[in-house]
Amino acid sequence: MLAAMPPTPPVAEPRPGASGRDRDGASAGGRDGAAGPGRDRGDACPGALRLHRADDGALARVRLPGGLLTAAQALVLADAAEQLGDGRLELTSRGNVQLRGLAEDAGAELGARLRAAGLLPSETHERVRNVIASPLSGLDGLGHADVRSWARELDALLCASPLAAGLAGLFLFVLDDGRGDVAALDADVTLIATPGGGALLRLGRAATARRIAPGSVPTAALAAAEEFLTAVRAAGVKAWFVREAAELLDPGAEPLPAFAGGAPESGPFDGGLVAGTGFGTVSAAQWRTLAEAAAASAGELRITPWRSVVLPGATAVRELAAAGLRLTPGSPWELATACTGAPGCAKSLADVRADAARALGTAGVPGLPVHWSGCERRCGHPAGEWVDVLATGPGAYRVTARRTSGPTTTMQDLTTEQMAQAVAEARRTK
Repeated sequence: MLAAMPPTPPVAEPRPGASGRDRDGASAGGRDGAAGPGRDRGDACPGALRLHRADDGALARVRLPGGLLTAAQALVLADAAEQLGDGRLELTSRGNVQLRGLAEDAGAELGARLRAAGLLPSETHERVRNVIASPLSGLDGLGHADVRSWARELDALLCASPLAAGLAGLFLFVLDDGRGDVAALDADVTLIATPGGGALLRLGRAATARRIAPGSVPTAALAAAEEFLTAVRAAGVKAWFVREAAELLDPGAEPLPAFAGGAPESGPFDGGLVAGTGFGTVSAAQWRTLAEAAAASAGELRITPWRSVVLPGATAVRELAAAGLRLTPGSPWELATACTGAPGCAKSLADVRADAARALGTAGVPGLPVHWSGCERRCGHPAGEWVDVLATGPGAYRVTARRTSGPTTTMQDLTTEQMAQAVAEARRTK
């Protein structure tokens, strides 16, 4: 559980370029640290209906509040990826799923499939359903609440609120069951379960929280988001995120626990399996294997913000491993992510996924999260402490160990071989 002590402040994120990128990893408005030019034009965050044009075709993002998905819904996404896209699915840092390589006119057909599967409950609110929940909640005996019920209730409340439709497509809710695994993910509204069914509600990066009574937790989360929208409109402020208007809101006076963080390790655990992926990309065939394993057990998949998949009750280790999914803990691929890179993104200076895969082959045991970026926008990078691997040209990299406290360390002008060694050393230094 979380210990009562002040949280460590999160690392400031780099300001995106003119086109912007978001933490989910697809082109959109960025989560920069200050309200500045461009807030008047609205955010360009992609959705299931608003497709984004990328170099490899159109991209659609399907929101999955809490990362929750039934086996039948997963099969619908596999079919859509094969029949409408490039045959792959991408897991994002918000526990959502993206389809790439879509034709520009594929939106109507994709929307129809998603509606029929129950994956598009509100066309007016589909981009604001950004909810991360503790992925092992209710499975391993840890935590103070099974936050899946909070995720479902909050989703319904969001879709029923006319005011909530005005949230930016990157506004984020996080539901932590009390173990501290997702509380450090730099959300706009964070709920941390407390013993007895209540919660602490943190607004943006506030150092304190509001105490929420049992029975009103999801309602309080929606009320906080609506309070933010009302406050910025009354003040005439252009802001997408709570941290941009924190002075307009009452953060509460409750002390916050420390945010331990931590992704579940790949492999079996007492309540099921965690399947790891390569940079969050899976083929439609691999996705079907995951769906079949879910159908043979609890019928549910949970997409984690670390781009892995939790299968409650599943035991299909052999089948998933044969499909190329990672079922062994301690792999260098744990907590390793990368942006799309070249050739899928025109702004990328390198094929970062190919270079990252070679580096991970010699990177030793995992430690700090590591993220490879093809340009200064650093699409999809993690929160907290991480190793920042930035392409500065073809075959050239800069490696920085980003810290929430103490100095950062940077190594510049590295070849791909030198980069691999620098990454291995930086990940070991916690």
